[in-house]
This record gives sequence, structure tokens and C-alpha cells, in this order.
Amino acid sequence: MEKGKIGVTTENIFPIIKKFLYSDHEIFLRELVSNAADATQKLKTLASAGEFKGELGEMQVKVSFDPKKKTITVSDNGVGMSAEEIDKYLNQIAFSSANEFLDKYKDQASAIIGQFGLGFYSAFMVSDKVEVVSRSYRDGVAAVRWTCDGSPEYSLEETVREERGTDVILYIDKDSKEFLNEQRIEGLLKKYCSFLPVAVQFGNEKEWKDGKMADTGKPRIINNTHPAWTRKPSELKDEDYAAFYRELYPMGEEPLFHIHLNVDYPFKLTGILYFPKIRNNFEIQKNKIQLYCNQVFVTDSVEGIVPDFLTLLHGVIDSPDIPLNVSRSYLQSDSNVRKISGHITKKVADRLADIFKKDRENFEKKWDDLKLFIEYGMITEEKFFEKASKFTLYKNTDGKYFTLEEYDNIIRENQTDKDKSLVHLYTTDPVAQHTYVAKASEKGYDVLVLDGQLDTHLINTIESKNQESKFVRVDSDVIEKLIKKDEDHVSKLTQSQSDDLTQVFRSQVSESDKARFNVRTENLDEGDLPLVITQSEFMRRMKDMAQFGGGYSFYGEMPDSFDLVLNTNHPLVIALAEDLDKEHADELKKNSAGIEKTRVEIEFMEKEHASKKPEEVSTFEKDDLERLRGEVSQLEEKRKTILEDFGAGHQAVKQLIDLAMLANNMLKGEALSAFVKRSISLL
Repeated sequence: MEKGKIGVTTENIFPIIKKFLYSDHEIFLRELVSNAADATQKLKTLASAGEFKGELGEMQVKVSFDPKKKTITVSDNGVGMSAEEIDKYLNQIAFSSANEFLDKYKDQASAIIGQFGLGFYSAFMVSDKVEVVSRSYRDGVAAVRWTCDGSPEYSLEETVREERGTDVILYIDKDSKEFLNEQRIEGLLKKYCSFLPVAVQFGNEKEWKDGKMADTGKPRIINNTHPAWTRKPSELKDEDYAAFYRELYPMGEEPLFHIHLNVDYPFKLTGILYFPKIRNNFEIQKNKIQLYCNQVFVTDSVEGIVPDFLTLLHGVIDSPDIPLNVSRSYLQSDSNVRKISGHITKKVADRLADIFKKDRENFEKKWDDLKLFIEYGMITEEKFFEKASKFTLYKNTDGKYFTLEEYDNIIRENQTDKDKSLVHLYTTDPVAQHTYVAKASEKGYDVLVLDGQLDTHLINTIESKNQESKFVRVDSDVIEKLIKKDEDHVSKLTQSQSDDLTQVFRSQVSESDKARFNVRTENLDEGDLPLVITQSEFMRRMKDMAQFGGGYSFYGEMPDSFDLVLNTNHPLVIALAEDLDKEHADELKKNSAGIEKTRVEIEFMEKEHASKKPEEVSTFEKDDLERLRGEVSQLEEKRKTILEDFGAGHQAVKQLIDLAMLANNMLKGEALSAFVKRSISLL
């Protein structure tokens, strides 16, 4: 028997593996099964090259466990190893300056394993002792047994193994006994090895018989050695892609489209990506892309590895250029991974463009399910935006779909304002905003339906790229102001009448912590509504975006702000102005005259005081100025009381406000009950 020390210049390697990989210690099984699969693949390669003349037999990896002996064994019938090879691959951990290296990487144990080929040593994360029994495929080479108890000490001796290949036997430590469980082992094998290119056997198949599960004696193969992504696209039909999707996601809804990746240069990449139906809550759709390296599962947490919007896709990406055992931060900074990421983005965009071009009708039918994914990509990836702009669709209130270029050509003549900006009117809810949509239609304007989660973000992106194109919601202002033309209506009310009615209506509007209302007048067509509620496009967008966090949260805390726009040319508004004149004309005229006279005196005195030094203004003069200011305040307060009493005494004022609220779905609870009762009394 030979005894010795593993060739590393420090004894820190095992404590680091134990301590720093503990949170990810389940990968030991992936490492050992992957090594076993490699050993069988190497023998196949040697046979095809004529260097191995013997019978290959049935090539597979076997995993077994013995809860009594507390062991897990991974066996293969691959190339096997001689004593010299074991010494080379297991005893000589070949890297220079080991102490310096371990100090540098002790907090990144997964990087240690990935960069320096220490996958086998992950076995010591869960074991008190590891045995390797191996026999080389070469004739006349004795079988050997290597044993190590997790220290640099090892023993190597000749032994007996009937067949070529290797057994790795793990003596599980007391902290890792969870792995001595059939369901746990099977779960890990299915997670990491479901698509290994070599059959992996774990026990036998079972069936229900005589009231219990019985062993059938038939080997249980847990993996599909030829998954769809490893085959040529020309070999596969639509039903094959559908079947593979069900294999990946047994409970998943049927996908919309798929894309088969098959690249040999400048890197090797295969895979199949599926476009799922995505309508809302896209966060829960993430972690559906599975990343593989030579059919060995790496991770399904691909954020930062592929562009964020691609994480909404489902499927598999496989590349030998993706390191198997590295931290996520290493993957995210790896140049090969970044190249692969960019290529996938291009392929996805090209595939969507191809579908759009060849079968637009089908593309339109599936658009509402694709929309969220495509918009997410356009917002977050510049290169994807450029390509996707050509096939991104916009639906109008008639249910027709257009690309933005098509739509712009249709609306350009009628919806270009006096400043030469092309105005895209839109609604986020055609039913709730029907009044505004109908008014736009009467003007001959077309209205888009932008009711998606990311539509606000997308139109911001589009506007930032084209300063002469803007999007305006139909309820953000009165129709004349939405698309400003060189046409103005003359008001049938005087400025004084408009100001007084503004005060009348403001006094009857109920505000809350969540909503603020500003009353203003506009000279609209007499056929327009007497009172319209609008909300600033800018403020509403900011509040919409605040729901997604980021730098807009400030706006989310602000109350909603609305404008009540009074149409000074509507007969009902004119009638109210006439009633106000009838009841309070003399009183209001006297009040106006008093306010005007006193303001003139104040203005005169303020100029007098401004022409003097402060110490030259007498106390009498100061007191006189304050007295006049007080008189103005009293007169203004008296006017305010007159107007408030008028508003409170005229049911038509509150009725018009409530009708505007009702049109905006803002009339609820007690206010709605009062409106109903008032409406009945007015009939």
C-alpha cells in the first residue's frame, strides 16, 4: 500500500470546501455524475478513434445508496484509471502558489472549483471519507483503491474490480445524512442530470401491486439522453417541440412560439426557447430558462447572465463555453457569456420578425400574449428596440393592429398639431374613458388602446427617441387642447363671470387626502360637455411609473390631481351665470367696485412707501396700508361667501360636478347615493 500527501502546499483546501461551499453542497452529486458521464464519453471517443478495440457494452452511470452503511456510490463503466492516473488526477492538485490562491479565493469557493478542476473534491463537503475504486480500460492494468478521510493524507493500493470503470464511494458525514434518502437523491438527479448524454440509472422502476409499491426489476433511467435541443431542427416537428416543452414544464400552458438555437461559431450554443403567454405579473414568470453546460444543469437563475427581458422566456440554453462551476458574479462578467447573451437577443428578434413577416394574421392573434415580453425588451435593450420597432403592434379602439410606422402614416394629416408634433391619442380603458374616446372620434381622431403594464414606460422610450412624436391620453385635457390647432372659440361670458363661476364650482367640490381638484374655465364648443374632468398627462404618467418603484416613488406618495374644466359656452353654464347675475348682480358689482377701488389705493401707497427709506415711512402710513389690505380681504371673503352660498343653493352646480365625476367612475358611496336622490328630485 502506498501512502502520501495530496500535492497541495497548504492544508486549507478541505476546510474551505467544507465551510464555504456548505450553502451549495448538493452540487457534489452533479459533479460526480458529470465526471462519470465524461469517463464513458471518453471511452466512446477512444473506440471511434480505434484506440479501444473491446466491447463497449451498455454505457451508463449508476447511482446507489446504502442507508445502513451511510454510503452513496456513483459508478461508471468508462475509461477507468490506473494508479498513475489516480496519482495525477486526484493527488496532484495542480496549481501554483496555492497559499496565495486560497487566501484570494477563500470567499468564492465555487470559483475555486470551476476554475481549477476541483469538482471531484466537492465530495468532501458531505463525506467523512471518500473511496475511489477504478480499473483502467487498458489490458493488464491492475485495479486500484484510493482512500482519503478529508485531510491531505491518502492511501493507494491494488484491489479487485471485475469490469473497467470507476466507483466513487462517499461515506456521508453526520451533518449530511439528509442525502441518504431515496427521494432526495432522485430529486437531485432530476434537477442536475435529467438531460445528461449518458444514461443514469438510480435503482429500479416501481409499480403499484397488491396494495403497495413493488420493485419491477427494470432499471430506472432518470434522464433523457437525446433531448430535443441536441437534435437538428430539420429532424423535429412542431409536436416534438410541444412534447419537449411538456417534459420541461409538465404543468405549463402551451407556448405561443419556439426558437431553436444552433450555433457553431464564434462560440458553440444550442437550445430551444419558448415564448409563453404573458399577460400580467411577469415577475412570477422568471427562472424558467434552464442553463446547461454539455447537457449538465448549471442554473435556472439567469438574471444578469441573459438580458433581463429574456428571463421571461422558457426553455433551455446549452453551451460548453458557459463554465459549469462558477459563481453568478463570475458568469455575469464572463466575455463568452456576454457574447452568447447578445446572440440570443438577436436570434429572438429575428425569429419574431420572421413570424410577423410570414404569418401576420397569426402574429396579431397572439399579440396580446406576446406584448408584455416584447415591450419589456424594447424598454431595457437598445438593440432589441431597433429590431422590434418593425414588428411591435399597436391596437386602436376598433380592434385593428398597426406597426407604429403604419399608424403614423394614417393619422399624420389629421393629428399633427400646430407645433408640427404628431399626437397619438390613447386610452387605458376604453369602457371607463368612453366619453373621452367618443369625443375624440367625433373630431375624426383615432385612439389607441394602451392598457398594458409597460405601455407608459414604452411611450416614454418612444418619445425620447422622437421629439416630434408624443402620446396623450384622451382624458388628459379637453379635446381642443389634446391636439392644438389654430382655432379658438370666443367665450360667451365675461372674464368676471368666468372667475365667479370658477369660485362657485370650486366651493362645491369635495377633496380628500388622495385627490385634489383644480377648477378652470375653457372656451369650448357649446356642443361639448358643460363640465369635464381631466388629469395632467405628465403627473399621471409619473404616478403610473411610481408603481414600479425606481426614482418615481415620490410621485406615488402625492395625491391625484385633477382639473374640473368648465365650458363657458355651454347653455347650462351660461344659464348659471345669468342666475348669478339675477340674484346678486348689484351686490357683486358693488363688491367688485370696492375691491378695485381699494386695490388702487393699496397700489398707490405701496409705490409711495417704495420711494422712501424704510425709516422714513411713518407708523400711521404703515397702519393705513394694513387697514386697506384688511378691507380687501374682507371684501374678498364676502364675495367668496356670496358665491359659495349661491353654489350650495343651486342643485344644478352639484349635479354637473357629480355627472362629471360619474363619467370618470369617481362617484362612489354616500356621494353616489346623494346624486341618485337629487337626480330623482330634478326629474
